[in-house]
Amino acid sequence: MTCSGCVQSVTQKLLGINGIQLVDVELESGEARIVSDITIPVTTLSQSLAPKYIIAEANDEANVFSEADISEEKSKLQQLKPLFLIFGYLLVASVMLNYENWNAASFMLDFMGLFYIVFSFFKLLDLRGFPESFRMYDPLAKLVPFYAWIYPFIEVALGLMFLMRYEITTALIVTIIILGITTVGVTRSLLNKSKIQCACLGTALKLPMTEATFIENAIMLAMAFYMIVKTGVL
Repeated sequence: MTCSGCVQSVTQKLLGINGIQLVDVELESGEARIVSDITIPVTTLSQSLAPKYIIAEANDEANVFSEADISEEKSKLQQLKPLFLIFGYLLVASVMLNYENWNAASFMLDFMGLFYIVFSFFKLLDLRGFPESFRMYDPLAKLVPFYAWIYPFIEVALGLMFLMRYEITTALIVTIIILGITTVGVTRSLLNKSKIQCACLGTALKLPMTEATFIENAIMLAMAFYMIVKTGVL
């Protein structure tokens, strides 16, 4: 494996095997921890992967994990700590930019602009790995792979448009469309209880797909709908 995209591809393929409940693949060590409720032959695992990948059973007992080890996995709250911190910083920054002459609309535009700029930054840190992770749940990215590659740049453009107050109506409409599509994919993943990585902060930070991802999108969509109604477009 050479990048985070490889990790996401291997993880997705292994999770597709019947009986596998959890897959944790590490790029640095080239090891995969697989938890299943049935015994799965190594040959079955190998056949699910592309020919360039080789998988073999670990002989070292240090690499064998029990259910007790699984229970020591980080809680969702711990894993999502970076997301909560970023949201907190964005909220405080948006309030400080508007507290002297408070205006709810201006606050929302600043929040959405900062949201896009910050989140696109993390996606651009690993532009090779992000598309593979994003395609796991975004419906449009699955149909049009190129969309996953340009998505971070779309976020940069939207962030600048909101912060510069340029073509706000267009930016709001695009926000509703792209986040609406992504939210559909997030909802499906949550309903299917898929154990996949959320690509909202790229692949630099390993965030699980949880209800927090849905809430994050819902907040942005609510603001966009409010602003577009306020401007009289709807």
